[in-house]
Order: sequence, then structure tokens, then C-alpha cells
Amino acid sequence: MTSKKAPLNRDALASISASTLGHYQTQAEDFWQGTRDHDVTQNRAALLRHLRTEGPARILDLGCGPGRDLIAFTAAGHHPVGLDGAERFCEMARTHSGCEVLHQDFLALSLPAAAFHGIFANASLFHVPTQELPRVLSELWETLRPDGVLFASNPRGDNQEGFNGSRYGCYHDHTRWQTLVTACGFVELEHYYRPPGRPRAEQPWLATVYRKPLA
Repeated sequence: MTSKKAPLNRDALASISASTLGHYQTQAEDFWQGTRDHDVTQNRAALLRHLRTEGPARILDLGCGPGRDLIAFTAAGHHPVGLDGAERFCEMARTHSGCEVLHQDFLALSLPAAAFHGIFANASLFHVPTQELPRVLSELWETLRPDGVLFASNPRGDNQEGFNGSRYGCYHDHTRWQTLVTACGFVELEHYYRPPGRPRAEQPWLATVYRKPLA
């Protein structure tokens, strides 16, 4: 991995997507068994407590995987919609949750404008190459309603990116991530590190919550 990379061309971006999604496609069943019981209650609560809507919220679960959090949001009375680039994950998520699930690559999103009160991006946006992140964040901005909330949890690092096995990842520190997200107009509400209750050196995950201002 490197902290600075030459610009990625279209073929390189396509290769990154194909390799990363191919990993999840072939490991879908093992991924479900390994993550279905992960406790991310703290993360779902961080999104929900900042939503300003009466009644059920419409939530985009960006990188929904096999559907664990779709099930939880539905049980809490909300109306989640899943999105994932791995076709097998989409099939599993529909079966497990009964929710609408969009099959879309993060690098080729096609989302309705002002459709969601909140976006839950749990362990997903770190797969977006840094050079493409401003565009992707702008697309998420557009699909959020004014006053909507973006939650993101990503593995943190020293602003390096590259392949880890067959998966591409970007490992931002809080300052770099904040700079990227606020440049798109979002306002930070809070951030924290996970798992809770451990020394910082044993908290590899950075969780952040941002709002799309009304104005």
C-alpha cells in the first residue's frame, strides 16, 4: 500500500471493482456466517439518534451485504433499502430481510434525488479509491434529503490505500476523512472509535456521523 498513488484510469478502476466484488461474491456464504452476529448496535444508534423525521425513516444501507442491518432497521420500524455491488449479497439480503435491494457498483451509482433520510455506510466506503470519493460522496449528498444524515464506519490508518489480498481499501485517519467529507458540504456531528472500551491502539475502526444542512 502507498500513501500517494498515480491517478487511476478507467481500466484500473474497473479492475479494482471486479476484484473486490469478486471476493465478496465468492465468499458470500462465509461472510454471512462470520458477520451475522457482529454487534454494530452502536453504529445503527449513532445514525438513528441524529435523524430528524417524524415516523419511520427511509434509510439507504450502502453496502448492505447479506442483510443483517436491513433486518435490524426494519425491526426498529424504519423503511431501509439495501444496495450492494455483489449480486450474491443482493440475493441473500432480499431473502433475509424482505427489503428492496439495489444491485449497484459504488463507482457507478444511480440513485434518486432527495430520497433518503439517512445513509448507513458500515464498513463499505473504504473500498472507494480516494480519487473517486468526492464524486461518490456528492452522489450520496444528492440522494439524501435536506437535513439528512450520513453514517460511515471505516477501518482507519495513515491515509494509505491499495490491495489487501483481492480487496482494494483506503485507510484514512480522522483528519483526512473529515476533509474529504466536509469538502462535499457535510457537517460533522460526531465521531468515535471502535470497538468501545478499548485503548485507541486496539480500536481499528473510525465511525463518523455527518449531516446535510438544510440550506
